[in-house]
Amino acid sequence: MPADKHEVSFLPHGKKIEVRSGTTLLAAARAAGVSIPVRCEGKMGCLMCKVTVDPSENGVLPPSEGERRKLGGSLDEGVRLACQAKVCGTVAAVVPEDRLKRAIRLQLERQNQEDEDFRLS
Repeated sequence: MPADKHEVSFLPHGKKIEVRSGTTLLAAARAAGVSIPVRCEGKMGCLMCKVTVDPSENGVLPPSEGERRKLGGSLDEGVRLACQAKVCGTVAAVVPEDRLKRAIRLQLERQNQEDEDFRLS
């Protein structure tokens, strides 16, 4: 891998991509076909593009002052804005499950459990 390129993994999607140093996680996700919702088109206005990276890894540049103001203590837990976090090394980013997909999945799981409980009774 060239020195100016780094591997970015997106979990739980299991997708990986090589990107140049300085690429945002949002741009890398789009290039890898991973959906991260945004409304502000990467201007740090909507805060919808939160991802989690291991805070002990050095795969992304330190947060800007603006990102620090927006995220506060969440930064200590590895939360970053994908539109602002720039790649500078190998990194794995955890993308939260879409809220609507999560609600549907949970409802289906409840229905399946109720069906299973009914069959067993």
